[in-house]
Amino acid sequence: MGDRMEAYYANVVDSVGDGVIVLDNSGAVTLVNPAAEEIAGVSRRQAIGGTFGDIFKGEGPLIDMVAKTVATGMSVSDHENIVLKRNGKIMPVGASTSPLLDSVGERIGTIVLLRDLTNVRELEEAVRQADRLSSLGALAAGLAHEIKNPLGGIKGAAQLLELEFPENEELREYIRVMLKEVQRVNLIVEELLALASPGRLKLAKVNLHRVLSDIVLLQRRAADGRKVSIQQFFDPSIPPILADESLLTQLFLNLVRNALEAVGEGGVVKVTSRVLADYSMTQKGERRARMVAIDVADNGPGIPADVLENMFTPFFTTKSKGTGLGLAICQKIVSEHRGMIRVDSAPSRGTVFTVMIPLIQ
Repeated sequence: MGDRMEAYYANVVDSVGDGVIVLDNSGAVTLVNPAAEEIAGVSRRQAIGGTFGDIFKGEGPLIDMVAKTVATGMSVSDHENIVLKRNGKIMPVGASTSPLLDSVGERIGTIVLLRDLTNVRELEEAVRQADRLSSLGALAAGLAHEIKNPLGGIKGAAQLLELEFPENEELREYIRVMLKEVQRVNLIVEELLALASPGRLKLAKVNLHRVLSDIVLLQRRAADGRKVSIQQFFDPSIPPILADESLLTQLFLNLVRNALEAVGEGGVVKVTSRVLADYSMTQKGERRARMVAIDVADNGPGIPADVLENMFTPFFTTKSKGTGLGLAICQKIVSEHRGMIRVDSAPSRGTVFTVMIPLIQ
């Protein structure tokens, strides 16, 4: 095979998005493409010549797959159970191993293919969450309508009572408490209905940065007196996107408020926009869409793991006056825009909420 042909094949292997690792018959690594370097967290220079077992020490299931192919000549694949623990991160991967044959069918080594499944797992979880929300939504809608009628009766009766006692300040105070609590129940019911109602997006071209800037400006005023800083870092290349402006305002207002509540004196909240060129969510008949990502980060105390798991569950709240519906509604708004929301938090570095929305113009 000529040098040009060899270079051509090398380019093909280097350009493949999946990780490719090739071993010779002794189990020594002879080829590692850039995707494999990234997924496996190894450098080509260190890996080539080393044995597969040494490079992937501790990754028992993957080593077993290679051993099975070497022993039997069969191809083996596993897209469910392989998890790589590289550089302190846990990454779900799909792996397949197959024999490498020469032109006469003799086995000259083993090919290992690795695919990063992180995005796939996130999408699967988002779909499961959406399913849970939609079944809860149907129940919530029926319940909310049932509550609204007696609530209206209670409110009307309380207002009539208030008129009956113009002089009795003590009784009027009790009535004011009743009306305030009725209003609170009403707010919860309204939020429930917002969560349950099917999406009716009013799509238009939205200048995302103007929406975010307005929210930051308003929240700076609201935080007046508190020593907190809100910073914004926007990618100027992001064009207007097709979205529902009022829903996006509600979404980001909620996230920025939450971040401000999480930080103490001297706290910092950062709102950042960026384009994710390699992250796409495709549905049948759609072209691959680039995503725009908005991060709302705070340097607060972080969120405990048990709370993190339930963040988007309706009625789950850690606030004394919270309804526990804010983040569930945020998630609904994001999914109606065919996007994703995720949260990353640690006690040492605070919390980052990331919203990803397709960059459809």
